[in-house]
Amino acid sequence: MRPQKVLDNDIYSALTKVFRAKGFEGASLNEIADATGLKKASLYHRFPEGKKQMAEAVFNYIDEWVEIKIFGALINNTLTPDQRLNQSINNIKELYNDGEESCIFRTLSMKVGLELFGSRIKNGMEQWIHHFMELGLAFGQSKEEAKSNAVQNLIDIQGSLIVSEGLKDLSIFENTLRIIKNRYSKE
Repeated sequence: MRPQKVLDNDIYSALTKVFRAKGFEGASLNEIADATGLKKASLYHRFPEGKKQMAEAVFNYIDEWVEIKIFGALINNTLTPDQRLNQSINNIKELYNDGEESCIFRTLSMKVGLELFGSRIKNGMEQWIHHFMELGLAFGQSKEEAKSNAVQNLIDIQGSLIVSEGLKDLSIFENTLRIIKNRYSKE
């Protein structure tokens, strides 16, 4: 068997960039092929179900990263709650490249994407809320307060990405992360 010329992580990273920039409907196979460095035939060899399977691979790629880097930090009982908060905020900054990258939930939740991936998007958002709620509980918040803050964190992160992009002002994303920290931290 011949060695792969393009590694899976490179493909997933390239697919992520295309889907973040174009969404499911807007991403053409030509753009995907150009970004990955693969010919269309090679893309279909790796992803026989086409663009839907490529988008699912992007979800898996991001989900795995988020599970390890963000959720793992939020629930890491070997760290103090402040350390968990700081580590997760730093990893959120990395995930969204300090606010320059769109969220995959947003870009894949247009009409067709939502029809195809709606339950996956809902589950992903529920996971963000659950893990932030665990952090709130670690800070001694009541269950109701922890859930309310967790939902607000998701709204704030998603909203700040859209507003930062629309106004071309990354400080909005940065300020939002500071607001999230202030919900928990007594620093």
